[in-house]
Amino acid sequence: MTAEPVAEPISSSVLIVDSDIISRHLNRKLLRNCGYAVVEAANTDEAFIALAEATLFVDVILCDISALGSRSGSEFADWVRTNRPELEVRLAGGVEIAAQTAAELCKPAPHLKRPHEFLAVVDYIKQLRASRAPC
Repeated sequence: MTAEPVAEPISSSVLIVDSDIISRHLNRKLLRNCGYAVVEAANTDEAFIALAEATLFVDVILCDISALGSRSGSEFADWVRTNRPELEVRLAGGVEIAAQTAAELCKPAPHLKRPHEFLAVVDYIKQLRASRAPC
């Protein structure tokens, strides 16, 4: 787990639990661009390890319902709701729903559907860069 600088630091951090590396990385980039600190877990077992880390603070968990691991995404979410009720858990049923959920955390943000229209992604990135005035 490596830390990358975020655009505008905010007090929230998100744990993304998704076995699909492309979905996980796209949502990481989107959320970091919105100022969230992001931690990634490739399966529910890694997510449990992340939650047990004393120095890691998580406010929201974005979990794919079909995440791999010793527990399913829905079982993991049930465990979190029972044992860590202070955490908000958002289940996503697929890549498109995961991206939409991540985008909702970042309002306003585009809802980029898969397969991605790469020109739309490039246009969005250009808009973000243009909106940030140089120091």
